[in-house]
Order: sequence, then C-alpha cells, then structure tokens
Amino acid sequence: MYLAAAGVGEIMIVDCDTVYPNNLNRQILHWDCDTGRLKIDSAREKLLKMNPTIEVGAVSEKIDENNVFELVGDSDLIVDAMDNFHTRYLLNEVAIARNIPFFHGAVHGFDGQATTIIPGETPCLRCIFPEEPPEGVFPIIGATCGVIASIQVTEVLKYITGTGTPTANKLLIWDGSNATLNEIPPERDPGCIDCGGDRIG
Repeated sequence: MYLAAAGVGEIMIVDCDTVYPNNLNRQILHWDCDTGRLKIDSAREKLLKMNPTIEVGAVSEKIDENNVFELVGDSDLIVDAMDNFHTRYLLNEVAIARNIPFFHGAVHGFDGQATTIIPGETPCLRCIFPEEPPEGVFPIIGATCGVIASIQVTEVLKYITGTGTPTANKLLIWDGSNATLNEIPPERDPGCIDCGGDRIG
C-alpha cells in the first residue's frame, strides 16, 4: 500500500492463494467481502484504486525452483513478503544472480526483523540464516506486519531515491512487547552456498 501511495511506478505481485478470514487481521489490502477471491486480484484492485497512475502486475503462481527466475524477470528489486524460508532462499539466489537488492522482512507474534541485502556488498540471507527455522502454525499480530512492512518500504524508497543510510549490514530486530528496536551486525559466511561469502567485495 505504501509503495503504491508513494508512486512506485510498477509493482509485481506473485501469490497463488485465496483470501481467508484469518488473513484479514494482518493483510489489510483484503476485506471481508474479498473472502474466496484470489489475493492477487483483490490486492491489484485496491492498489489501483489508491493510485491509478501506477502499473500493478499480478501472477497467480506458487514460487518454486522452476519459475522463480522467470517470475522475478527484469525487476529492479525484490521485497520479501513470504511466510516461509524456502521461498525466501529462492528469492535470495535470484537477487544474487541478477545483482539486485533484496529487502527482507519477517514477523512472529509481536516480534519482527528486517534487513536490506545488497549482493556483493552485504551478507546474503543464507549467510544470516544458514538453515530454515522450524515451520509450523504461528501467531501473527497485524500491527507487527505494519511495523516491518513500513521499514521495508522505507528501505525501498531510500534505495530508489538514493537518500539516507540503508539497513545494509544491519539486521533490525523489533520487539513489540517491549517497544524496542535493536540492531545485530550480520557476518558474511565464506562458505555460504548461495553467495560464497569469500567472493563478496
């Protein structure tokens, strides 16, 4: 929503899911009347109503090893809004191969994290998280999504405009329970299977 409101000229949405009632507390582009619709249709409709001067592409596919490069296409950057690390790792690989920035964000309950990954300059996602965290059903507070998404959009806008200092080489950790934002300096992994950290720089 904030990317569209800011006038980012072209946004591509990739999602294969439909809107469920339990999405509505955190995915506020979707409303109760959208239940059962494809998420890409619901999202595209709302974004174009917010800003009809932008272009919004929408693809109803599940991102996997066979289509991830095609789906990313010639995009200038990737914004991570995934709910699993397997897909994040695939996007991380494409970002490295295409030499485009990857804006990571993840949430869990009142907690969240965000960082900006610049291939060749920063640790990649696999350097920071060498292994997938355990999967399972986990609670998500809608406001936490708003905090982390706002950080990601701020990073995107800074990158596009060349303004400010990016969160590159910093992993921001949001603790909503205590309203604190901390920084962790991630390190490059020389043996990283995605970027081969020793080749960076």
